[in-house]
Amino acid sequence: MIKHINKHRNHITAISSILIVSGFALPFLGYESYKDTALITATIIAIIPIAIKAFQAIRMKAFSIELLVTIAVIGALYIHEYTESSVVTFLFLFGAYLEARTLEKTRSSLKALIDMAPQEADVIREGENLTIPVEEVVKGDRVVIRSGGKMPVDGRIISGKATINEAAITGESRPASKAVDDIVYSGTIVDNGYIEIIAEKVGDDTTFAKIIELVEEAQESKSKTQKFLDKFAQYYTPAVVILAIIVYILTRNLHLAITFLVVACPGALVIGAPVSNVAGIGNGARHGVLVKGGEVMDRLSKVDTIVFDKTGTLTKGMPEVTDIKNFSGLEVEELLRLVAKVETISEHHLGQTIVKEAKKRNLNLEGEIINGKVVKGNGIKAEIDSLVLAIGNRKLMDAENIQISDEVSDYAIGREKAGNTAIFAAIDGQVAGIFSITDQIREDAHRALAELRKNGIKKMIMLTGDNRHTAELVANELGLDEFQAELLPENKVEFVKKLKEAGHVVAMAGDGINDAPAIATADIGLAMGEGGTDVSMETADVVLMADKLMQFSHAYALAKATVRNMKQNTFFAVAVVFVLLAGVLSDYVHLASGMFIHEASILIVILNAMRLIRFKSTNSSPNL
Repeated sequence: MIKHINKHRNHITAISSILIVSGFALPFLGYESYKDTALITATIIAIIPIAIKAFQAIRMKAFSIELLVTIAVIGALYIHEYTESSVVTFLFLFGAYLEARTLEKTRSSLKALIDMAPQEADVIREGENLTIPVEEVVKGDRVVIRSGGKMPVDGRIISGKATINEAAITGESRPASKAVDDIVYSGTIVDNGYIEIIAEKVGDDTTFAKIIELVEEAQESKSKTQKFLDKFAQYYTPAVVILAIIVYILTRNLHLAITFLVVACPGALVIGAPVSNVAGIGNGARHGVLVKGGEVMDRLSKVDTIVFDKTGTLTKGMPEVTDIKNFSGLEVEELLRLVAKVETISEHHLGQTIVKEAKKRNLNLEGEIINGKVVKGNGIKAEIDSLVLAIGNRKLMDAENIQISDEVSDYAIGREKAGNTAIFAAIDGQVAGIFSITDQIREDAHRALAELRKNGIKKMIMLTGDNRHTAELVANELGLDEFQAELLPENKVEFVKKLKEAGHVVAMAGDGINDAPAIATADIGLAMGEGGTDVSMETADVVLMADKLMQFSHAYALAKATVRNMKQNTFFAVAVVFVLLAGVLSDYVHLASGMFIHEASILIVILNAMRLIRFKSTNSSPNL
C-alpha cells in the first residue's frame, strides 16, 4: 500500500492541483458551498504521502521535515484554514517533484556512464560467430569489435587495428590508435577499424564497471559538512516543534505557531551540501577524474603541498634505452639478452624498458632463471646460463661488493648529467655494462603545475628513486620547490610523514604501485594510470584515468569549487530561514507564502549546485 502510494506520488500531486484550481473556480461558477470540500479533499489526498514519510522517519527515530509539515497541516485543518492547508501540501509535493528532477540532472554524469555500458558482444566460439549478452562473455573468449561498436570487456588486441574513443574511461575525447598487443577497455568505442581481442576482464571486473561502482559509492558518501548538517537536523527539527509550542503559549495564536513550523523547515540546509557533493563528483567522472567521496573532496580542497613521484607522473612513463655501454668481452646484444632475460621477472618500469628493447631486436629471452630476487628500490639479482647477474643502481653494486672503476663511474655520471638513468649490469662480480635510459617530461606538466600554483598550492616537491643528476634536471625544468633523489619507498613515506608533522596538508601523486605506501600515508593519495590499474583504484583517494597532470589540476580546482559551492548553499539556506522567521513574527509571511519561499530556496540551492556540472578549470581559477 505504502509503495503504491509513493509510486503514484506525482499523480497525487497532479490531482491535488486540479482540486485546488477547482476549489478556487467554484465560487465564480455559483458553487461557493463546494469550495471547502474541494480544498479539504486536496489537502487529505496530498498529505497522505507526506504523513507516510513522517511516520517512517519516526519509526527510524528521526525527526523529518515531513513531520513538521504534517503537524502544520493538521493544525491548519483544525483552525479551518483550508486554502493554506491545501496550498502547503501541494507546494511541498510539487517542490519534491522539482527537486527529484533537478537532482537527476546532478547525477547526469553517472547516468551517462551507465547508458554507455555495452549490452551485447560478438564472439567467436569453436569457429562460429555468435552475438551474446555481455554478461555471458567469459575470460579467454575471442571478441570481435567493428567500426562504431562498443568494447564489451577489457582485453588485449590479437588482430587488426583501430582508432578508439576512450572518453568513457579517460575523459579524453581525442581517439587513440590501437594495434596488436595493446590493451583496450570496456565501454570505449571503435571510431574506425576492426579488431579482435581476447577477453581478460569481464562483467564486474572490467575497468568500466569499476568506474561506475566507484562513482556510485562516492556520490553516496558524505562530506564533513554533510555529516554535520545531518546531525544538526536531528536536533533542529524537535527544537522547532518546541519553539512553535512556545510561540503559541506566548501569543495564543495557533495560526502563527503553525506558520512558524512550516517556514522553519531546514530543507535547503539539509539538501545543499549533498547536492553539491554529487554534482562535483559527477563533473570529475565526466572529466576522467575519480574522487572517492565528499570527504576526499573536502580534504583535497585544503591541500597546500604536493609531492610527485618522477617516472610515470611528471614524466611520460615511457622510457627508452638510449645507449648500452659495454665494459665486458661480451657482444652488446648478448649482454642485452642476459640482462633482459633477468629483468623479465621484474615489474619495475626500467627493467621492462630493457626487456622491450631486447624484444625490439628480436633477441631470444628463453632460459631458466635461478635464485631470482628483486632488491626493493635497488635492482635485481639472479643466475642465468651459469652466470651471476646483479642489475640496478650504485647502492646494489655497493651491497654486492662490486667495485666500480673510475672509468665506469665517470661514464655513469656523464650519462646522468645528460638526463639519463644509468643502470649498472654486473656479471660474476664485475661491471659488464651500463644501460642508459631516459624518459620525457609530460607535455602538460608545465601548464598543470602553473595552474595548481595559481589555484593555491604553495609547495611542490619531487621524490624519486632515480639518481640526483637526472632528478635535478627535471626539478629545475619544472620549477619545483624541492627534490629528493635515490630514495627507497620507505624513505618517501618518512618524507611525507615529516611534511604532515610540519603542518602541511599533503597530496602524494604516484603510479599507484611502487608509491602505494607513500600514497596511503599522504592526506590525499593520487594515482596516475591510464585505464586505472586495480592497485591505483584501491589505494588512491583520487584516480586520474587519462594519465594526465591537467586532470590533477582540474581535480584540485573542482574540489575548491565544490566546497565553496557547499558553503554558498549553507549560508543561503540559513539566511532564508532567518528571514522567513523574522517575516512570520512580524506578520509579513504567512503559511502558503512561507511554504512557497521555502520550496523556492531548495530549488535555488540545487540550481546553484548544478553549476558544478559545467565547471571547467582550464586556463582559469575556480570561480563558483
